[in-house]
Amino acid sequence: MSEAMPSRRAVIAGGVTGTAALAVAGYTPSAYADGHHRRPDRVRLTVLGTTDLHGNVFNWDYFKNAEYDDAAHNDIGLAKVATLIKALRRERRGEPVLTLDAGDTIQGTPLAYYYAKIDPITGGAAHPMARAMNEVGYDAAALGNHEFNYGLDTLRTFEEQLDFPLLGANAVDPATKRPAFQPYLIKHYRVGRGRTLKVGILGLTNPGIAIWDKANVEGKMEFPGLVEQAKKFVPDLKRRGCDLVVISAHSGAATSSSYGDALPYPENASSLLAAQVPGVDAILVGHAHVEIAQQYVENETTGQQVLLCEPSYWGRRLAVMDFVVEETRSRRGRGWRLVTATSQVLNSNAVAEDARVARAVREQHDTVVGYVNSPVGTSAAALSAARAVVEDVPIIDFVNYVQADAVKAGLTGTDAALPVLSIAAPFNRSASFPAGQVTIRDVAGLYIYDNTLLGVRVTGAEVKAYLEFSARYFKQLSGTGPFTMDQVTNAVTDLAPNGTPDYNFDSVAGLDAPLTYDIDISAAPGSRIVGLAYGGVPVTDAQQFVLAVNNYRQSGGGGFPAVSTAPVVYNRQNEIRQLLIDWVIANGTIDPAEFASVDWRLVSGGAPITVS
Repeated sequence: MSEAMPSRRAVIAGGVTGTAALAVAGYTPSAYADGHHRRPDRVRLTVLGTTDLHGNVFNWDYFKNAEYDDAAHNDIGLAKVATLIKALRRERRGEPVLTLDAGDTIQGTPLAYYYAKIDPITGGAAHPMARAMNEVGYDAAALGNHEFNYGLDTLRTFEEQLDFPLLGANAVDPATKRPAFQPYLIKHYRVGRGRTLKVGILGLTNPGIAIWDKANVEGKMEFPGLVEQAKKFVPDLKRRGCDLVVISAHSGAATSSSYGDALPYPENASSLLAAQVPGVDAILVGHAHVEIAQQYVENETTGQQVLLCEPSYWGRRLAVMDFVVEETRSRRGRGWRLVTATSQVLNSNAVAEDARVARAVREQHDTVVGYVNSPVGTSAAALSAARAVVEDVPIIDFVNYVQADAVKAGLTGTDAALPVLSIAAPFNRSASFPAGQVTIRDVAGLYIYDNTLLGVRVTGAEVKAYLEFSARYFKQLSGTGPFTMDQVTNAVTDLAPNGTPDYNFDSVAGLDAPLTYDIDISAAPGSRIVGLAYGGVPVTDAQQFVLAVNNYRQSGGGGFPAVSTAPVVYNRQNEIRQLLIDWVIANGTIDPAEFASVDWRLVSGGAPITVS
């Protein structure tokens, strides 16, 4: 008797489970299931994969205090993905099933932040992601770059709380050059008739950690290239008798780097891994936050078609990778030959959350919901970041003011006499403060990253170069409009082939006097900053400033000029989001009259443009 498809009403009411969950998630049974490949000399291995969970257990937007939703009606969270994982394990009962993650687990939501900073796991708390992932029953997870955001003590504590290994073959000790984490895992599956299938799982992370989290890892850990380390460890896995080698790689498929040539290793190297390292059968891809249902890359040495799959991010999708192997016999004994490798991604938005995973984390989730909804002060006016990419808005001025004020208060010696500037980017265009009561959630929604604050000494020439680099964010257009935001913003560049993200558009503001400038989008990138002045006086090349920056920028993130090599004159490891919260608590009211001014504007040939 066939099982009826669930109705749309049932889906809307809260999701489905079991076999029905697979159906509504878009599951397509592989050819193996139709009996054609189900021969006694053949076995199917299933690899289930997630990546870039970023602290999401529930389908919840902590910044909106509501269920998560987006234009495509995606759902998020490990609790929903767990329903699909468990349904597939049931569907393939008796067959070998491997569950992996490709990194970026313990940062990204207030839930993750709370148990890193407010009630830290280093003080005895259990990490909610450890609880959830242990309940799911992962076999292994690769390290992501965001695993290092809270320092090595937090990461090591998280590692201790897991029932499975964190893999990182290219996170190495600087002295010995040996992996500081377990490099790989070998799984042995008994598959009948006295046979064993051996699967090697190699974990690789992102070399950019050396830049992005320099303050946490410098002198303690190094991060060589993924290809270079895979060439060392894949042969080792083969020598140890692995019939299949799967890599869990926190590195995108497109060969590109946000840090330009600051490192000799590409940031997104999964396609290079497939092409340049013989012996790899498949790669679970992470880091890039894209969906790759099935992609093949030909190995340059063997000609093998290596399977790549990336299941989006935040738990929106589950990767399902199927490998059919066939038994071989020779004078050296029995072995296995890969026959087919295919993959698909399942959508979590119509399934129910897994009750056991939800129960494991519910109390911590409720604690954090209460925390983020705590009032910290008031706002004298409604403030919004919606137009922050096309005009100077007070809510970004607020960030710049708090950052610059904190840096100025900490300067000493001759640096204390220098004018202080600050950079800020529109991380979240949907962020806003209501007129009236402001909560921690409101502030956290404005500054969604766990960046810390630094101050660097720069010249006027370097400030202008920095602004010119930032102005690459805009497309080159003539005329004064009206234009739509999409017509003006997110320009494609050599470093951003898919369009410059909002977080790489920085505006710069002064503390004690305004820094004013026009951005002429009719001009070519590199010659767009016009009329740069501080306190109404043109900025000279030799003039000196202190510039408040976040650690991501100062460590080279985004490839902005000067700041990564400029002298650091302030670094107290203060988290910027907490500085914003503390400022509101101390001052009571956010009044834009105290800090807001029109410092920059978009022009075309000197005339202001209109953006609708």
